[in-house]
Amino acid sequence: MTIPRLTNAEPVPEPLRGAIVALGNFDGFHLGHQAVAGEAIAWARAEGRPAIIATFDPHPVRVFQPDAPWFRLTTLDQRQRLFEAAGADAMFIFEFDRALASVPAEEFVRRILHEEMGVAGVVTGDDFTFGYKRGGNVALLRDLGAPLGIEARTVGPVEEGGAIVSSTRIRDALRSGDCATATRLLTRPFAIEGEVQHGDKNGRKLGFPTANIDMGHYLRPRYGVYAVKGRLPDGQLLDGAANIGIRPSFDPPKELLEPHFFDFSGDLYGQTIEVEFHAFLRDEMKFDDMDKLVAQIAQDCADAKAVLA
Repeated sequence: MTIPRLTNAEPVPEPLRGAIVALGNFDGFHLGHQAVAGEAIAWARAEGRPAIIATFDPHPVRVFQPDAPWFRLTTLDQRQRLFEAAGADAMFIFEFDRALASVPAEEFVRRILHEEMGVAGVVTGDDFTFGYKRGGNVALLRDLGAPLGIEARTVGPVEEGGAIVSSTRIRDALRSGDCATATRLLTRPFAIEGEVQHGDKNGRKLGFPTANIDMGHYLRPRYGVYAVKGRLPDGQLLDGAANIGIRPSFDPPKELLEPHFFDFSGDLYGQTIEVEFHAFLRDEMKFDDMDKLVAQIAQDCADAKAVLA
């Protein structure tokens, strides 16, 4: 089963009206986001209502700062699976553009939440803002929603290791190669999902065939070699080692994620796979001697197997 994917381009279908909605961006769907979603789902279940988790796409930062470095932690497809696993009955996507950004807070509540979505309740983080120039906050949401029959609840920040869980903290961890912290805060390994492309076949020539994946809009973790697991479309999980970076030993440099899966000989071209980052092994290196490169890849694979075991 896959939960329905709704958007603000059309009214919410009748069976999903009267829902309790978790409202936020939820890009990483980390511990803090899960607390907001969990409150909404529990509230919905207690009242026999549908539970919807909403998100924004593209991320508002991408609209206002189109040249910002890539920072996404999940795709919509990944979020849809995560929301479903959390217990949501539907995913709602605010298709974010300058028109939506210009909607005043009052209109956002009246027209979008009340008329178009038909929500009965909203759960947000306590720092949630909305509407034109972030003119609305949680207090205004409560005030505007009450006459329309919309109740608003908030969930405070979640702490882990003495600090608040945030997407910024996760991104910082990934940029430094700290997979363990990212995994704890996300409650799962950070994973890049993409279609396997035909490449230069360098890995195959060296005896370590790789599945080349374009990183799209994902945050770029620290360049280097990682112990990874690959999830295939049929659910099969494969252990592997992956290089992420620009492949300095080959010309021309090309940014790619290149996982090599151990003891696997199937054809993955054209398939969409998910690569989970379990541990950082070493920084990217340039080799002028291919024999030394092959020896290093063999050592990387041995190191990855030891970590994953």
